[in-house]
Amino acid sequence: MKHKKPNGKLDTLKGIISELDSVVVAFSGGVDSALLAKLSSDILGEKALAVTASSETYPAHELESAKRLAREIGITHLIIETKELEIEGFSQNPPERCYFCKSELFEKLKDIAGREGYASVVDGANLDDTSDYRPGSKAAQELGIRSPLKEAGMTKADIRRASEELGLSTWDKPSYACMSSRFPYGEEITMENLAKVSAAEDFLRQMGLRQFRVRHHGTIARLELMPEDFSLALEKRHAITDKLKEIGYTYVTLDLQGYRTGSMNEVLEK
Repeated sequence: MKHKKPNGKLDTLKGIISELDSVVVAFSGGVDSALLAKLSSDILGEKALAVTASSETYPAHELESAKRLAREIGITHLIIETKELEIEGFSQNPPERCYFCKSELFEKLKDIAGREGYASVVDGANLDDTSDYRPGSKAAQELGIRSPLKEAGMTKADIRRASEELGLSTWDKPSYACMSSRFPYGEEITMENLAKVSAAEDFLRQMGLRQFRVRHHGTIARLELMPEDFSLALEKRHAITDKLKEIGYTYVTLDLQGYRTGSMNEVLEK
């Protein structure tokens, strides 16, 4: 199958959005949902609504970023509250954890769409997401959530390129995932441990690192950094270990494979 050229994909995406008539956009403020919100706002105007879910697994700095971005785009923005840790089965962190979370989120978005008269609910899933384990996509299919970026055949690289062309500030924003992705399957997700991971990542961000993860393994913090940042981490290793021990970790390790998405899914491949 031939892949469409980036501009062709963007035209396809615009066509899909135009046909939707009116939409509620699941808006995290990340690279994907930002492009989707921007085009929905440009094409559908007041018939586009961005909805962001504030929760225990969504850091405050990401929420503030989403608010700024919605203003930048000019789209109507609604913030709702979700309680992932209260969803049955979620905090036990099974491999299908994202299914529980997305089911609740999409049901809330569908309720909003029905109540406010929007024709469709859309999310920012893209073509690259099909190559990893994504139980949340099952929830989207079951609830009739559209994924225009994926339908248009757009990869993350396509989305970044289109975002830059459109002047979106998110075009080079580091990839982000919900904080629950920092925990190995089967390890309980608690408010206390979410706070530890969040504090550790805030510290690394303040050091100037952009793309990274702090994976939580009980008393161990496993740092996934871009290989080009290894030298900085080693140079600042005493400051990093001192801070993370102060946060509550006993051991701090550097993963020599470096940053990669979905590393917690590697155990599922065996």
